[in-house]
Amino acid sequence: MSYEVLARKWRPKSFEGLVGQDNTVQALSNALDNDRLHHAYLFTGTRGVGKTTIARILAKSLNCELSISSKPCQKCSICNDIDKGRFIDLIEVDAASNTQVDNMRDLLENSQYAPTSGRFKVYIIDEVHMLSKSAFNAMLKTLEEPPSHVKFILATTDPKKVPVTVISRCIQFNLKQMTTENISGHLKDILKEEKINAEDEALEIIAKAAHGSMRDGLSILDQAIAYSGTDISSKKIISMLGTIDDIFLVSILNALAENNGSKVMELSKEMNQKSISFDLALGELARLVHKISIHQIIPDSLKDSSLNEEIKKLSTLFTAESLQLSYQIAINGRKDLHLAPDQYTGFNMTLLRMLAFYPTTNSVSGFNSKKKIEAEVSVSKKVLNFNDGKSSEEKNRDGLFDGDWGKLVSSLQVGIAKSLAQESELINYQDNTFNLFLNEKFSHLNQNNYVEKLEEVLIDTFNKKIKVNISLGNNLKTPSSQKKIKSDELMKKTESAIMDDEFVKQLINDFDAEVVTSSIEPTKKKEN
Repeated sequence: MSYEVLARKWRPKSFEGLVGQDNTVQALSNALDNDRLHHAYLFTGTRGVGKTTIARILAKSLNCELSISSKPCQKCSICNDIDKGRFIDLIEVDAASNTQVDNMRDLLENSQYAPTSGRFKVYIIDEVHMLSKSAFNAMLKTLEEPPSHVKFILATTDPKKVPVTVISRCIQFNLKQMTTENISGHLKDILKEEKINAEDEALEIIAKAAHGSMRDGLSILDQAIAYSGTDISSKKIISMLGTIDDIFLVSILNALAENNGSKVMELSKEMNQKSISFDLALGELARLVHKISIHQIIPDSLKDSSLNEEIKKLSTLFTAESLQLSYQIAINGRKDLHLAPDQYTGFNMTLLRMLAFYPTTNSVSGFNSKKKIEAEVSVSKKVLNFNDGKSSEEKNRDGLFDGDWGKLVSSLQVGIAKSLAQESELINYQDNTFNLFLNEKFSHLNQNNYVEKLEEVLIDTFNKKIKVNISLGNNLKTPSSQKKIKSDELMKKTESAIMDDEFVKQLINDFDAEVVTSSIEPTKKKEN
């Protein structure tokens, strides 16, 4: 007996066997069980997500000898004939090879005749968007009012090319791409039945390479079995697909965090020697950066993975800003890879861009800005107290902070740290600790990672250990509010000066002119 590929051998024969399309299955099951059947259905989605499979199961459910049900018996002659592709009342049409109007007219003429052995004549038209305009026009009337014994099931990967007049006559179901977990879990179940051993990590690599298509995942698994035999390891799959080992990705990010350009180039060279796909490498690098970013925001988000410890470590080495920048550089580098002289050069330049561009900080390494600078300056620690109005009574004598919080905030770089500082009022500065009141309107900024970011910037500024304590308050004299007050005062003075100008007064009196205050913008005097 000839070998049957996994995609055909393990094609689901019932709705219960389908993976990842729960919403569509539930809707169709309810319609079948409650006898609320439509005459035309349209299934849309990318390749390999189950459009044709669902269409065949629906045809079986409609024609099962026992009854119309979401759970066909799987034993009667009709169920067996549909599974084997020989049921005479199930007509499958490939629209890509039957695009002309004559083909559609022949099909519609035959639809008028009653089914031979089944309850319904079911027409499955795959890739329906490939039909010509004339063919679509020919089927419109029949599609709207088909004979009671006919059901149309249309499938397409490109619904935008299907005329709205056709879509409006169908019930449309949008099938989702399969998740990596859906695919790897299904592959694991299949291999268990096939009595083939496989590492979970190997199946995850295959699932990622399938890009949301279960059929692609099964095809890659067929290739993996042929390549590896009955023992599928992640090392063999990486070699077979030319994908990147996670250890390279982790090493690259560690080298970037250390600002170690030599190490980055060394890793890139090693990847080139192993013939690793740089396109896939940049995709996986972006995926890893995404996981690290999610972990920074939601520490409990990590699922079981051998990379968990590395992700936790990397999340302490990168700021949120540098991760965002790295992600953008990775996906843009991947998009432009085909424009490079060769992929190796394009990949190198992408990594060098990550080293060259990063959020401006005063730390030794831009990426490594989350490492705390522990060096303490040997100075006497003086307390800077503030009165009820919170103005300074004396400046600290260490020569680093002069008590002017507004001046200090204005010197900070753009980012979440500056936003937090701008909406805070200084209570006092004591024992290298900034005690602040935060405007309650901006309480969402009172998050640990934001406070840590402000501490990091202050550490970089003073080159010593700094602590920030936050309390909430109202009616505060924050740098932001003080700036607005000064801006409003300047605007009033400017408006007053314009209204007092003799030329402006003359224009108003002689020509009934009107000053549009929204167009007034104060200008600063140039310093000599």
